[in-house]
Amino acid sequence: MQQYYDVTIICSDKQRLKKVGEAEGVKTYPVGLTRRITPLKDLIALWKLYRYFRKEKPDIVHTHTPKAGLIGMLAARWAKVPHRLHTVAGMPLMETTGLKRKILHLTEKITYRCAQHIYPNSKGLQEFIVKNRFCPETQLKIIGNGSSNGIDTTYFIPKFLTHIQKEALKEKLGIPMNAFIFCFVGRLVKDKGINELVQAFTEVHRTFLYAKLLLVGPLERELDPLTPETENEIKYNPNIFSVGFQADVRPYLAISDIFVFPSYREGFPNVVMQAGAMGLPCIVTDINGCNEIIEDGVNGLIIPPKNTERLKEKMRSMLENSPLRNQLKQQAREMIVSRYEQQQVWDALLEEYGRVMRCEV
Repeated sequence: MQQYYDVTIICSDKQRLKKVGEAEGVKTYPVGLTRRITPLKDLIALWKLYRYFRKEKPDIVHTHTPKAGLIGMLAARWAKVPHRLHTVAGMPLMETTGLKRKILHLTEKITYRCAQHIYPNSKGLQEFIVKNRFCPETQLKIIGNGSSNGIDTTYFIPKFLTHIQKEALKEKLGIPMNAFIFCFVGRLVKDKGINELVQAFTEVHRTFLYAKLLLVGPLERELDPLTPETENEIKYNPNIFSVGFQADVRPYLAISDIFVFPSYREGFPNVVMQAGAMGLPCIVTDINGCNEIIEDGVNGLIIPPKNTERLKEKMRSMLENSPLRNQLKQQAREMIVSRYEQQQVWDALLEEYGRVMRCEV
């Protein structure tokens, strides 16, 4: 975008933001946004953003994530920014109830009222927005075939590691060379289906002793913790390998056989596209985004969310049915390349910016 626009990145992590700005050659502006409901901090961030927009007078403000969307769109509207865009890539309210859900429902409506253009990154999210009457359907548009940023299929490639490099990584992690590896990438929290995944794997392993579970991602206890039983299983089960956050997930996908993503809710999960681009069949839940990236029986398998039994059944089938596994593997990469190549998404977004700029305020 910096080839066509003067770009500024606004985010909350000051140190990381500075590094990204230097790497990308763009301006940055830190604002203290939080992921929780924090009224005082949110008001401070709102005032800071309002003043910044009044000073800089941007033509476009484009927000991502619920909190940045609410604060960013409010500030942009009050500052009379002419073009206000918001991308929806998942909604926490889908898995909340009671008063918290009502609050989140209200904040979504406020965000959409302040924005002029709303971009759900999947068909499922678009349908959810329409069903809940967050905004008129005419305000909505999906960029390309979905996703927020597409995927660089020259970066995520099946032959990322040589056979010797794969063996070296397995040895480093303590994984046997003949192991069959189920892999998950993401935050280790309840909403990602980790409780079900660990339980399903533990039961599957009783029959298939060569099966291993590789968890790539940070354990987060603050907002959406796992059960104590699941945490203990991850910590003490010698057949579960938890490697924490990794800046580059490709080596871990490269040594894996099946990617498992039993999330409860998503917008359009990048990790499923990344795994598919690296030639991995995927087991995913029947939720927004996942059921658009994966076609059941074509490049992966789809199960109901929060269903340990069905997850266990599909994990067993991947171990037992090598013809099915190979069939899914053959289609995995091609279906990502043909639909979600990053350059296609960028071109579609650039075209949308041009269209929006031509629209009357």
